[in-house]
Amino acid sequence: MNRILRFICSAAALAVSVSLGAPAVAQAVDPLAPTGRWSANARGAAATPPMGWNSWNAFRTEVNEEKVLGAARALVDTGLAKLGYRYVNIDDGWWLKRRQSDGRILIRTAIFPSARTGGKQDSSFRPFVDRIHAMGLKAGIYTDVGRNACSQAFDLHSPNLPEGTTAEREIGLYGHVDQDIRLFFAEWGFDYVKADACGLADFRPGTDLVAKNGYRPMPPRIERGMPNRTDHAQVRALYQDVADALARHNPDGDYVFSIVPWGEANVRSWGKDVGNLWRTSNDITPEWTRMLHTFDSAATRALYAQPHSWNDPDMLFIGAGDFDENHLVEARSHFSLWAIANAPLLIGYDLRNAPRALLDIWGNADVVAVNQDPAGNQGVIAYQSDDVQIIVKTMQDTGRKAVVLFNRGQRTLNATLTAEHLKFAAGQPFTLTDLWSKARFDASAGEQSFALAPRETRMFMASGTRALPDGVYLSEIPGSVNVAHDGVLRPEADPTIHQMVSPWGGTRSSGERAGYPGWGGAQADAAPYGTALQVAGRKFSTGLGLLGGSRLEVRNDKGDTRFSALVGIDDATRDPAARVRFTVYGDGRLLAQSPELAFGAAPAALTADVTGVRIVELVAREDGGDAPIPTSVCWCEAALTGR
Repeated sequence: MNRILRFICSAAALAVSVSLGAPAVAQAVDPLAPTGRWSANARGAAATPPMGWNSWNAFRTEVNEEKVLGAARALVDTGLAKLGYRYVNIDDGWWLKRRQSDGRILIRTAIFPSARTGGKQDSSFRPFVDRIHAMGLKAGIYTDVGRNACSQAFDLHSPNLPEGTTAEREIGLYGHVDQDIRLFFAEWGFDYVKADACGLADFRPGTDLVAKNGYRPMPPRIERGMPNRTDHAQVRALYQDVADALARHNPDGDYVFSIVPWGEANVRSWGKDVGNLWRTSNDITPEWTRMLHTFDSAATRALYAQPHSWNDPDMLFIGAGDFDENHLVEARSHFSLWAIANAPLLIGYDLRNAPRALLDIWGNADVVAVNQDPAGNQGVIAYQSDDVQIIVKTMQDTGRKAVVLFNRGQRTLNATLTAEHLKFAAGQPFTLTDLWSKARFDASAGEQSFALAPRETRMFMASGTRALPDGVYLSEIPGSVNVAHDGVLRPEADPTIHQMVSPWGGTRSSGERAGYPGWGGAQADAAPYGTALQVAGRKFSTGLGLLGGSRLEVRNDKGDTRFSALVGIDDATRDPAARVRFTVYGDGRLLAQSPELAFGAAPAALTADVTGVRIVELVAREDGGDAPIPTSVCWCEAALTGR
């Protein structure tokens, strides 16, 4: 049985398992069948990455109304709101309990006094939200998809934990999704919800946490760091329930849905179909190596993000630890990396007392503009090493490229940026404008070198002659590419993410090992397992690397008339026995296909007329070989031209 038939069978079984006993027989669905439509999430108010402020990194559960309103006023008074920092988000610590007579959540009015409604047994965030809205801002709230929240597992000394009986302290969404989302949005008027997942992972039967605190145990749906022991389908289904409730109670689509299973449950592959942003890692802390860890979890996943759907390596920690006002090199690096990765820009600092040096970082309009570019192309790694990375982002005006040169280490290093890195014409001159110093550089010989201080990131806007003057390589425009199915049949932990000493347990364990699924997923300008693109001994500097049994959707927004690629099985494939046929569809119609290609066959030229086509679909269907072993394939030099 080939890999696609195996997937269809497993999909049918999955559909039965999540139907909760529905009598209808699940129909097998071929994930490689063209649909002629864009299937990634387009709901919600996140056409660009959300920007704003969140209470957690500054205050943890020690949040109160004065602190939150102070942050809101600071966003307005400092001018940050005019740059786009508009969401003011309350994190964990706001709730008192869930009233058992009707299941309604009550607010801790001792810390949010405006929530008092006159009755001792009721409360409302509407007055608070109205004040936020009156400032021209948006308001966000925190919850959990399980029964209990993260603070109830990890902040047990907090004075702001939910109170009461076991049932009263179950303030998460589980069993109350529609009721709570209606309360948050239709009644209280919030605009943003962050849904954590500790309730699905940390309240397992038989643990001291559950026994000593009188919680109702929940068998874990998420096994932290163990993809094979995590129920990916059920976790996705629980978040989908939230997404559906948001659509019901926000028919105008003016909301943001933040999914937070910390990179677990294979959220890499489905977050873009369900929410507006999804955490790609566990929590960030204000240490350099932890920042590397969370950044790495998102940096190679450009093809999984697009307008309305963003990779989230967690909130900004500028202002504390290695990123405080005494470490401005590191703070600028942190901000530059989040900007070029299209990460949400959520400040986690007590803005009531922010020094000018930090305000100047958050307020760098040129760097913010890179993050907020409407094309939504996450930066793609053009040069990769453990020491230096070069990351390039194509702007909506495709003749301009944002680029960072990032020194990850502790010694000064030299880095040379070339026209080829930028996908400009080889050897041709280009210009650079430093987005921090505003200095200008003319790379007259087609390259420019810089000495990077330890932990320094240089960020530029580049202009030059494009390598493709009448079109783009698909790896330049990941915001217009949706990985509808990436061919990964069994999620594997990604071993390339930087592992540091645990910020919570130190060296008391054997170490924090790779745990976030994503290994083998779709890559821009690299093969699925991180090697260079190569077919039959021929190397390619640009292209899309996937697995066999995959389907991509490409928006032809510029009205290009021609698709072209050189296709074949990548030389680094794990299964050299498979054979693969590459097919191009336009709005659901067959346009072109290759012969069935074997390992070692020269790359085959594949072209199609896409005049008038809105959605181009690229399918790599395989047969033969050892079915459980992945086959790496290359859409080498894939491009849309003829504009």
